[in-house]
Amino acid sequence: MTKIVSNLDLLRRVPLFAMLSAVQAEEIALTVGKQNFGRGEILVKQHARADRLFVLLTGRVRVVSNSRSGRQLFLNKLCAGDILDEVSLIDDKPHSAMAIADTSTDVLTLSRDDFLRCLQANSHVAFAFMTRLVDRLRQADRRIESFALMGVHGRVGMALIENASPCFDGSMVIDEKISRQDLAKMVGASREMVSRVMKDLEAKGFIRTETPSRMTLQSTLLQQFA
Repeated sequence: MTKIVSNLDLLRRVPLFAMLSAVQAEEIALTVGKQNFGRGEILVKQHARADRLFVLLTGRVRVVSNSRSGRQLFLNKLCAGDILDEVSLIDDKPHSAMAIADTSTDVLTLSRDDFLRCLQANSHVAFAFMTRLVDRLRQADRRIESFALMGVHGRVGMALIENASPCFDGSMVIDEKISRQDLAKMVGASREMVSRVMKDLEAKGFIRTETPSRMTLQSTLLQQFA
């Protein structure tokens, strides 16, 4: 019984499941599991078959794609409240990318069969998943456009904006360290080129590095690249 109550409480903290009725939430709580991944552990492997949905409770996960040549492309960053692997569960195809825990990460897990039953029985949950997929498609469209039409300055600017949170004064803040290597993977450029772009953006007053883990993006950067 303790496990059920615990899972109910955890489900209620996840926006996707917050609108479930008490009966619906209890039914799903009976089927979910909980798992911890240490830093560097792989949640899903690229090209492997999908069998579970992951709901992030704590921690941070990066999603990357590895090419046959060994090059790695950074695709997305996930944190508490985010969902992982719903696309592969819906179309029953292998993972198109790999997900790795950046920090110690706690997740709720839901089997594919239970996940599909949840979608079929709860229209507002299904709609929330559809909205999430549309958001991801729009984000992918923006990224494709930036790669096709923007230079490295523009792609770096867009990547910084995507990883920042808004402030009351119109600026945006990144509250975690993003390495030059990670930025290079995000924008498809060399680490050296990204370092030069970051120095140029700082010299022009577009960004301000306050600590190794905190950076402020000025409104001028948003006007330039958003």
